[in-house]
Amino acid sequence: MAYWNMNNKKGFTLVEIMIVVVIIGLLAAMAIPAFAKVRANSRAKAIDNNVRQISGAIDQFVMENGASTCGLTDLVGTDKYIKSTIQTSAGETYWTSFTAGASRSLSWNGSSGTVSKSWSL
Repeated sequence: MAYWNMNNKKGFTLVEIMIVVVIIGLLAAMAIPAFAKVRANSRAKAIDNNVRQISGAIDQFVMENGASTCGLTDLVGTDKYIKSTIQTSAGETYWTSFTAGASRSLSWNGSSGTVSKSWSL
């Protein structure tokens, strides 16, 4: 016959479990905003890199062809200055025509709303 010993104190109390849940909640509350900030910075750096590649391609096109303006189709292609299509990372739309030395701005969706930045191409 099985005997249930009421003095057996194995396991965790409700208070101990609640403390662990609170600690996990606090850690999550600190980690989630930090992750969002890292993600936003990563997107901004990817956009900066795309614009840098476009700017370099514009410079090469202008020097080789003696033109002051060009289109995105002049820059992107397997036999052109940017070999593959430009990958967007935050819903941004890149320009389709460029003028060397001109300043352009670009907007994209950030973690706290729309973000805008200007570059001199």
